[in-house]
Amino acid sequence: MSFESLGLQAELLRAVSEKGYDTPTPIQQQAIPGILEGRDLMGGAQTGTGKTAGFTLPLLQRLMQTGKPRMAGRPVRALVLTPTRELAAQVGESVRDYGKYLPLRSATIFGGVKINPQIRTLRKGVDILVATPGRLLDHIGQGTVDLSQLGILVLDEADRMLDMGFIRDIRRILAHLSVDRQTLLFSATFSGEIRKLARDLLREPMHIEVARQNSAATSISQTIHPVDRDRKRELLSRLIGANDWRQVLVFTRTKHGANRLADQLQKDGITASAIHGNKSQGARTRALGEFKTGKVRVLVATDIAARGLDIDQLPHVINYELPNVAEDYVHRIGRTGRAGNHGEALSLVCVDELKLLRDIERLLRREIPKVVVEGFEPDPAQRPQPIQKPHARRRPARRRA
Repeated sequence: MSFESLGLQAELLRAVSEKGYDTPTPIQQQAIPGILEGRDLMGGAQTGTGKTAGFTLPLLQRLMQTGKPRMAGRPVRALVLTPTRELAAQVGESVRDYGKYLPLRSATIFGGVKINPQIRTLRKGVDILVATPGRLLDHIGQGTVDLSQLGILVLDEADRMLDMGFIRDIRRILAHLSVDRQTLLFSATFSGEIRKLARDLLREPMHIEVARQNSAATSISQTIHPVDRDRKRELLSRLIGANDWRQVLVFTRTKHGANRLADQLQKDGITASAIHGNKSQGARTRALGEFKTGKVRVLVATDIAARGLDIDQLPHVINYELPNVAEDYVHRIGRTGRAGNHGEALSLVCVDELKLLRDIERLLRREIPKVVVEGFEPDPAQRPQPIQKPHARRRPARRRA
């Protein structure tokens, strides 16, 4: 099947071709025709499946078909809500790339940066707005964005938005939208809360699921390395150095832990940066840029970054600490093995984390292979210690993004 057969117009096909794509992925094959027909959609897709192009391409064409772009002051016609700044930037870039030959204007807004430049952009008129919930509500409160004539709403990674406490924000935003709209909801997992949200938002939606619910991509090899808690950093440095890995994404549970590990790796002679919610947007963008270009070998991240990072052909993801929520394991390792490429996911697991590991394996419905690294055999006499859960994951108040 080709992109031409999906009914996309010439300007979009040209942009797709220039990005080097010639065959649509399964989710694109299923989603694009239905979205072009104006249907609501509930899509289940892991990262790296081509989901963003799957809704961006038909969204652009629908806007061209349903009304001509107007000049300054025009209300927003399509809104894409994302949970993180990094994901908003990624989606915004896709909108610009695929819409480069169309007379449509787009903007991306999120927190952590000055609001006045965003206000000036919105006043010029925007057809497509990509936003995080917190900053969008700021603009709504200031009267700097007009959503009254919105025709298409996309909730991207809706499960993550709910995990981060954005459900009230989403409902506040919905109160400003017309009910006569097309709604597209994408989620990697489908909890009861996600299904309830879908029932409230969607009208006779198409259902698309390109991977088994809560499954990890088959293109990712997964391995557990049992190790004592106080030897994890030593083992991590050994693995990176001995294998000469040049690009490794490492996940920790806490912001403080991410900073500390990045500093320790630097002392081991391995260039590393940390990225998490307490970092300024400039620092996060700079760290990600240096990681992508190879200036930094290791990027240490918390779960806030698990959904928003888009790194082409990332070869290695390491769970320095297992996540408290099993689903986050799937999201973390989904940073690798994207778009048909092979990826490797390693987890350094101490005795404290054995219950978390059982929860992950129960979610995956299979056992992950265990390989003990010579010289790092865990002490069988070591007793588990309680794992402190980050308060942010349980706090009902929303995060600002």
